[in-house]
Amino acid sequence: MIGIYVRVSTEEQAKHGYSIRDQIDKCRSKAETDEILEYIDDGVSGEFLDRPALNKLREDVKNGIIDKVICYDPDRLSRKLMNQLIITEEIEKNAELVFVNGEYMKTPEGMLFYQMRGAIAEFEKAKITERMSNGRKRKAKEGKIIKDPKIYGYIYNKDTSQLEINENEAQVVRLIFDLFTRPNGRVQGINGIAFYLTDRKIPTKRNASVWHRQVVRQILMNEAYIGRFYHNRWDTEGNLKAKNKQLPAGEKIPMKERPREEWIEISCPQIIDETTFYYAQKLLKESRRRWAKKGKKQYLLSGLLRCGECGNTMPGVYAKNWGKYERMYTDKKNTAGAKNKGCGMRIKAEEIENNVWDSIKNWLNSPAEIAAASETELMKSTSFEDEEMERIQNEIEKIQAGRKKLLRLISSDFDISENEIREELKELKEKEENLRKRLKELEIVKEKSNNEMLSHQVYQQAVNYYLSKGQEELTFEEKQELIRMIVREIIVYKDSLEIKTF
Repeated sequence: MIGIYVRVSTEEQAKHGYSIRDQIDKCRSKAETDEILEYIDDGVSGEFLDRPALNKLREDVKNGIIDKVICYDPDRLSRKLMNQLIITEEIEKNAELVFVNGEYMKTPEGMLFYQMRGAIAEFEKAKITERMSNGRKRKAKEGKIIKDPKIYGYIYNKDTSQLEINENEAQVVRLIFDLFTRPNGRVQGINGIAFYLTDRKIPTKRNASVWHRQVVRQILMNEAYIGRFYHNRWDTEGNLKAKNKQLPAGEKIPMKERPREEWIEISCPQIIDETTFYYAQKLLKESRRRWAKKGKKQYLLSGLLRCGECGNTMPGVYAKNWGKYERMYTDKKNTAGAKNKGCGMRIKAEEIENNVWDSIKNWLNSPAEIAAASETELMKSTSFEDEEMERIQNEIEKIQAGRKKLLRLISSDFDISENEIREELKELKEKEENLRKRLKELEIVKEKSNNEMLSHQVYQQAVNYYLSKGQEELTFEEKQELIRMIVREIIVYKDSLEIKTF
């Protein structure tokens, strides 16, 4: 019985027009008989040995069902020389192996030629991958989005290679950010938003009826909504999806995020303003503590308290205090395996909640002077950082120009030793590294200043909301949300409190 093996990957089909049907026809013509079994791997990469049809062929050859194998070309067996030789040796132990596109003699010369063809096929595969990658990067640097990223809120225009706003989906994106940053008792956290969207039968990007919390989280973290789409962000090591289909569960290749300096930023239409977006990022960092499982009793400062003595968080508990059950906050951890059992700090919930709310009210009722003072300091800080970063960047450019000049001297006839030039180059390199380190530090400080400016804007929103509602009309949930807009953490000491704002 003759077995015909044919294979084509999705990439080869699109790039080179390889056809399964054409391979089968040519292999059948070579066989000159109808006693044939076909083994077809359609849309499968030749980089791996583990392929459904190839596995079946190898098993049938081993069991004596197939005594002759016909393949269009050696690179259909594998694009990797080592794998190609393994398959060839395995088949030829029990059957004859024939190729339509080029025979080879089982002589040292014939085997050398066969191996050379395999090496060339492997090299060609690597070059194709490299050319495609470089081509995608070049287009991205020209401001083009290579393929449809399928981002909720956008549609992909193939003619312009750009993203355009899908207004129906964009409204849902704005709703998600609004529910997350200003829930006002409507929902609680990411999970609540997912249930909210599912209940209202809003379809996902894939037209699914159920929203998962991870999908909501990805939307909240996607910088495309503030006009920044990134190409070359993820290292997928080639066709990751195709590879992973063929790998065992424990050997799946995870995507790795490249260093940020390798990302290529492409502008796209903005759906969310930056203030809202970055406020959402702050809330995401705090979400695990803030949206812990809700108990029967309500705790205004849930997820915000930390003991100043031992460092433990202080969740709310309903516990006996001097023979009477009441709401308390405590740092005691009674769960098995807790690293820090706590020092026993506890405080009555009503007492600390009233103290904190009084402080918040004082801030909210006198916004003008606080806002003016904070804004002045922020502007001073930002101005200094911008000037210093510009000065350092100019210094780096001078060093780079000096290095080029020294390199030109090496090939000139100037009376200066090469060792002197190398020493100078070494000093310039060290100086540039130090400047870049300082630049990085300033960028971190500037980002912190920007976050503080953002916090100031969020604070103003809280003030406006509070003044528009009036203290008496505020619900428990609204009070809790106002506190969370302003307060990052509250440190509890034996005789005092420290309220840390954003």
